[in-house]
Parts: sequence; C-alpha cells; structure tokens
Amino acid sequence: MTVTVEREQDLLARVPTGLLIGGQWRDSSTGASFDIEDPATGKTLITIADATPADGAAALDAAVAAQEDWARTAPRERGEILRRAFELVTARADDFALLMTLEMGKPLAEARGEVTYGAEFLRWFSEEAVRASGRYSMAPDGKSRLLVTKKPVGPCLLITPWNFPLAMATRKIAPAVAAGCTMVLKPANLTPLTSSLFAQVMEEAGLPAGVLNVIHTTDAQGVTGPLVEDPRLRKLSFTGSTPVGRSLLAAASKNVLRTSMELGGNAPFLVFEDADLDAAVTGALAAKLRNMGEACTAANRFLVHESVADEFAARLAERMAGMRTARGTEDESKLGPLIDRKSRDKVHSLVTDALADGAEAMTGGAPVEGPGYFYQPTVLKGVDRSSRILREEIFGPVAPIVTFSTEDQAVQLANDTEYGLVAYVFTRDLNRGLRMGERLDTGMLGLNAGVISNAAAPFGGIKQSGLGREGGSEGIEEYLYTQYIGIADPTAS
Repeated sequence: MTVTVEREQDLLARVPTGLLIGGQWRDSSTGASFDIEDPATGKTLITIADATPADGAAALDAAVAAQEDWARTAPRERGEILRRAFELVTARADDFALLMTLEMGKPLAEARGEVTYGAEFLRWFSEEAVRASGRYSMAPDGKSRLLVTKKPVGPCLLITPWNFPLAMATRKIAPAVAAGCTMVLKPANLTPLTSSLFAQVMEEAGLPAGVLNVIHTTDAQGVTGPLVEDPRLRKLSFTGSTPVGRSLLAAASKNVLRTSMELGGNAPFLVFEDADLDAAVTGALAAKLRNMGEACTAANRFLVHESVADEFAARLAERMAGMRTARGTEDESKLGPLIDRKSRDKVHSLVTDALADGAEAMTGGAPVEGPGYFYQPTVLKGVDRSSRILREEIFGPVAPIVTFSTEDQAVQLANDTEYGLVAYVFTRDLNRGLRMGERLDTGMLGLNAGVISNAAAPFGGIKQSGLGREGGSEGIEEYLYTQYIGIADPTAS
C-alpha cells in the first residue's frame, strides 16, 4: 500500500530536529538551521539545526567528559544496551524504513532490507562486547610474565555518508559502544534524519548521556576540522569519497589519530564463459541496482567473456528496462531517485561521454523527465576501454560492458584501477573462483553472489579504497588498542 501523506507527516513530527550534545537535544548555538529535501520531489521535508564549530567543540567536550566512566562500564552492560537497541530498531523497522525512503529516496522494500542489515551490527557487537580479550604468558626466558590487555582508544569522530543512513551509523557506533569509546557522530547533511532517530533509540536503550553526540551541519570542514586537530580526539572513522578521505588522513596525521577509512570503489563484475547466465544476470542486478547504484560496493565495470557477452548484455538490458522508476513510497517503485541534481548530472555526463566514445545504449541513457532526480536504468555495450565511465565511480543505475578473451586479460582489466574494495566473479569452475580470490586486488570478493555485505564479515578494501575493517570479529579491534604489562617473575625468591 502506498504510504499516505498523513503517515509521512506523523513520522517527521517525531524525529528530533536538534543536535544531541551531552544527553540534551538542543538548537544550534547561533539558531541556524537547514532544510532536508525529498530527492523524489525536490520539496522540503523538514528543517533541522545546523551545527557550528562551537557546537562541534561542545560535542567533543561531552564525549571527553563521559569517556572515563564509559570505559569502566562492564562489557556485559555495554552489550545489553546494544541488544536493547537492536530490539528497538527492529520493532520500529517501518519508521526507519520510511524515514530513509523520504530523505534518501530508496524504495521502501530496499529500505526495510537496510533496517535488517543495520540492526544486525547492533546484535553482532552486543555479542562481541564481552569477547575483547588479552593474554597472560611466561616470557621465553622465564624471568617475567607478559600481560596483554585491550583498552578503548578513547573519544571518536564518526563521519557517515548519505547513501545508507542507518547501516553506516550502526556499523560505526555499535563497535565503538562495545569497545567502550565515546563518540561524536557527524552524519551527511543530505540524510541526517535517520541518524537522529537512531540516536533517540540509543537513548531509549539506556546509553548514558555524552557517550553518543550527534552534530549535523552544512559546514562539514568548519565543524569537523577543529575536532580532528584537537589532541583529545583519539579516533577518526570516515566513510565517503577517496579525495575527502585523503584530506582527512592528512589532517589526522598531525595528532597521529587512529583512522578507519572506507572510501571509493570501482568494482569489476567478471562473467566467465562457463557462468550460469541466469545467476549472473540476477547477481548483476543486485550488485548494480542496490540503492540505485549509489553504493561503494556497486558493480561499476562489467567484464564479460566475448563468447557470452551479447547474450548477457541482452538479458541484462531486458531486465533493467523493466525496472520502474518512482518515488520509493509507491508500491510499484523498483528504482528511486538519485540523491540530488548534481549526482544525476554526473551520471548523465559519464553516459554521454561513453556514447560519444562509441558505446551503444541497449536501454536507457537519459534522465527521467519530471520532478525528482531519477535516471533511466541503462546498459551500455561496446564501451571503449579508455572511457571515463570505466575509471570513475558511477554511483547510478548504469552498467557499462567490456569484453575479454582470456583469464589473464580479465584479471588485468579488473586490477587496472587505483581502487580495491570489492569484485564479483561468476563461474562454475571453483578452482577458477579461488584463483580469482588470489589474483584480484580487492578487499572483498563475491563468488557467484551479487551482494555479500554481512555484519559478521569484515568489510573494507585495499589500495585507495581505504584502511581498516568494519564488521566481523575484526570490527571491534578498530576501537581498541593493545597494552602490554611486564610483570616480574612471581616465583622468584
């Protein structure tokens, strides 16, 4: 059933519009505010507080003040807070899904999937909170004892992107809570509402004041820059573009901050001659169209063996041509809008350049007329290997296809990028699949699968796709440091 206007307005009326600092929801220090736009209509949804540098400083003050007590909080208690948050988010799944659809555009069915995925980080790290352990051993020479412990790194700055408003927040907040770190969260100014609703849920779950502080702002550099330079901050976690990540890494070097960077991608999607084409097309749709293609894990380059390229392209084009673009609150919606006009213009520029270089549009190839920032699902074949669309992250529902003739050529094409976040391989040959895991320069690999994100798995890339891992047993380590204590031999007389 299509969501009513009354339902939307009721939800928006319950979302906090202030900044969360030290357990208090408050206005900006200057009273400044900004509008949140519905990308499907271009209309304003709600107006929220616009944080200033003074607000950022106050948020860090609150995090620093809360750090010592929070670090001493029992791991089991921290885990129980996360477990309660998991249950609350799950119970309010419809609210979170609708809010994401309104501020970000994704269809409701997909938004509900993100709620499930995002909530899993809360459940996973509720269990990991009690498993951060060290070791005790005798030194090799027998003359002392070695005690190794894990301790929270301290106050963290978490910067999240607009494309997965809930999951990107829970993926950072949950391990920080589990480890005993306090936080300042700076969500993207395009989609801050979900983060505010989630922070409210964390309060309901029993998170003490000051442990999580939320500051949304239109002046990201002005607000976060001083925080990164503040010696009291000990950790920076960022998800976003590689250029911004490089800038933050440079700034973080001043105080030698612990950093986690989940940056851009240029994922290759390899289809070999022995692949199950039905499975490959289904996997391609999942890898390409999740979040309208606005995902760092989205398949960006389709590398298809020349013997099956025409058939794969025809099948993919037929399926994508059947995708209906519409506001995500409508039942028939398969693809929502892109996040804003600038993003849609970039996608169209990449498609236009590829067509000028000799590519053929088998379906799509243009913006959708009317309100909102929709773009036609597009399949391009015969793409020139020097085309921009193969070098830049598309972040839209466009699938460019390039052919290869040998396995070595496929690997060369796949690795010919500065990025290394994820790759996808479709083949019936298990040995080939394992070889691809060894030969491809990537932090993650989907083998005969188009979606592999999982809270229990380490998410992250290599090369210019980032540093560190989120999720899995590795995720909590990003928020812990190792301390060694040397103890005199207790048996010495």
